[in-house]
Amino acid sequence: MTATATLLILKNINQVYGRGERRFTAIADVNLVVEAGEFVALLGPSGCGKSTLLRIITGIQPPTRGQILYGGQPLTGVNPRATIVFQSFALFPWLTVQENVEVALQARRVPAKLRTTRALDLLDRVGLDGFETAYPRELSGGMRQKVGFARAMAVEPELLCLDEPFSALDVLSAEALRDDLLELWHGGHIPTKAILLVTHNIEEAVLMADRIVVMHKDPGRIIAQLPVDLSHPRKRKTYQFLEVVDAIYGILAGHTQPEDEELGTAPGEPGLTRGLPHIGINDLSKMLEFIAEEPGDRADIYRLAEEFKVRSDAILHLLEAAELLGFASIAQGDITLTPLGETFGEASILARKEIFATRLRRLPLFKWLITLLAAADKKQLRGNVVQTALELEFHPKEAQRQLETAIAWGRYAEILSYDVGTEVLYLEPGGGGIPPAVDSGEAAGAI
Repeated sequence: MTATATLLILKNINQVYGRGERRFTAIADVNLVVEAGEFVALLGPSGCGKSTLLRIITGIQPPTRGQILYGGQPLTGVNPRATIVFQSFALFPWLTVQENVEVALQARRVPAKLRTTRALDLLDRVGLDGFETAYPRELSGGMRQKVGFARAMAVEPELLCLDEPFSALDVLSAEALRDDLLELWHGGHIPTKAILLVTHNIEEAVLMADRIVVMHKDPGRIIAQLPVDLSHPRKRKTYQFLEVVDAIYGILAGHTQPEDEELGTAPGEPGLTRGLPHIGINDLSKMLEFIAEEPGDRADIYRLAEEFKVRSDAILHLLEAAELLGFASIAQGDITLTPLGETFGEASILARKEIFATRLRRLPLFKWLITLLAAADKKQLRGNVVQTALELEFHPKEAQRQLETAIAWGRYAEILSYDVGTEVLYLEPGGGGIPPAVDSGEAAGAI
């Protein structure tokens, strides 16, 4: 398809949650234009505000600040010419397949006879002819999501928004559904004028989109836009395809900054508080071991996702952890082990724990946590108390994830212990958790 008109314009979109000290910026100064005929992918790590932006675009939630223009007119309320397909199937289990599609038309007050005709036609187009009277429980995940697509397209949206619609499916079902959607889109079998896909999967974005809008977090913002000038159907193993994938990994992974910038600041201090990446220590160890076996202790980042068969955002979290702990440096889409990273990769289990503990104590967020515990009665605190303190820096869900990651990392390093039954977090006796410089006076001013 070729672009003929501007459908959507976003001007300086900001989304802020909370007030005062608990104020959290989810999206900052986002500007975006979507033309008719475009398939655009919003790509970025979890927590960068992709789904929030989609809800703003469709009018489900208003932005804190900024303007949305659709068809040249300011958007107020829900956009009747746009619709969303969500990650979850979101079907009514008590309705048949056909009734699930018709319910969207009923909400638009489409006459019953026309509802039936249009629903049957769409089910045929998405390959569900013969399943009209089946119930969702009788269908596979891929088939249920096809019903979701049919229901979204039943209202003939100009803008079809897809919020990670393939992520809940198995690999084969997701691949088949992507192919089906592209066939409908490129064949002109749906009335949609533009598609906006939210995804964290880099290969998926390159496979489907004409343009990729790359977002990053803290706060959520657009950091790059790349056209994908590859003909369809696209082949994953071609040099041209891998070149685009590699370029996007390079943008998202960035390059290693000087240590004071890389580590960030502790909660409550001026500057950006760097959160702990949500990764498993065993996964990090496996990645470092793999890189250590590569020539020059260096690897292309896109190869890591392929090697470990994990999602691209999972690899980016592992890269962030390796960088933050000083085990690796990143530049131009490549990761290279530092001497410490090489040592960690080759060390025994006990030696790895010692290295990890030493590096962990350097991280401002973890030093803050140790100081907080050192100031507490019996050097222990309930988890919800720590989480409340973290919520001054992070969104509540992210604060919970930060606490969970800190506990997992601290237990591995034998610095912290955690009682699941009482939900109490405390310093490991004799584990070296309290830095020599920390006394009760310093600790008292931690928060």
